[in-house]
Amino acid sequence: MSQVAQYKKDVVTDLKALMKEYPIVGAVNMDGLPARQLQLMREQLRDTCVIRMTKRRLIKVALDESGIEGITQLEPHLKGMPALLFTKENPFTLFKTLKKNKSPAPAKGGQIAPSDIKVPAGKTPFAPGPIIGELGKFGLKTGVDGGKVAVKEEKVVCKEGETISAALAGLLTRLQIYPMEVGLDLTAVYEEGEVIGKSVLDIDEEQYLADITQAAAGAFNLGVNAGIYNDTTTPVILHNALTQATNLSVEAAWLTEENATALFGRAHAHLAAVASHLPEELRPEGLAVAQATATVEAETDTPLEPDKKEDEEEETDTAAGLGALFG
Repeated sequence: MSQVAQYKKDVVTDLKALMKEYPIVGAVNMDGLPARQLQLMREQLRDTCVIRMTKRRLIKVALDESGIEGITQLEPHLKGMPALLFTKENPFTLFKTLKKNKSPAPAKGGQIAPSDIKVPAGKTPFAPGPIIGELGKFGLKTGVDGGKVAVKEEKVVCKEGETISAALAGLLTRLQIYPMEVGLDLTAVYEEGEVIGKSVLDIDEEQYLADITQAAAGAFNLGVNAGIYNDTTTPVILHNALTQATNLSVEAAWLTEENATALFGRAHAHLAAVASHLPEELRPEGLAVAQATATVEAETDTPLEPDKKEDEEEETDTAAGLGALFG
């Protein structure tokens, strides 16, 4: 670099020193950022970040000569009007801060769409006229609603990564659709030998929390069903085992101190259900027939009604036998 201007050498030296001083190095795209907003961002980040903006070639030279393992992976992320950001802050927190300070801005012809640009369905502020043809050029289906042109279906008019034409930029501005964002665009971050892209840094915190909650619930259910004992699953596994053992003993009529109440209650319910077939004068006094019948019906899912197909003689014999039993 003997024939290189001294100021360029100084820039490269400064960048390499900052790379060694700060553990986190970010690639920033400052394209379209007004000077006033850049000044405000510098003031807000003064205590946490250092920003250096220079020519792309000088940044690449500094990355190549730094000797830091893996940092050259930042080179593909030097987009638009590149700059380097140096910090000791958590990169995800940094991305969130920069994103929060962005503001919407109208598109200009020649800019690259940061994401899919959509024209939503609904009324526009325009009266019928040439605007219908302009909308139609971009595949938008229109109609007239209340004296205004209305877009019938939402449509993507420019996909992410495509160049926005001057005609489309003008139309979007007239529709008050501002697809661009003004602010520091953190495209990637280098940390401990790894480059983290924008898509990873841009975390939806609510969705992230929901995913963790769902994963925890799934792991808990798996642990309980698989009989994996730990501080969380053990109380539930033991409770389930006790409940199943109690239900089994009741079904098998195996009398224990723990299930005695349930067994006698069930016997009482069945007895009352049988008694419900008797005339009232033959029913045992104090037997809660209606409630007990409902209990048995709920257990068996079968209404306890007299068999209408039985002949009168069989019903009489049954009644007489039960009368003798309770009388």
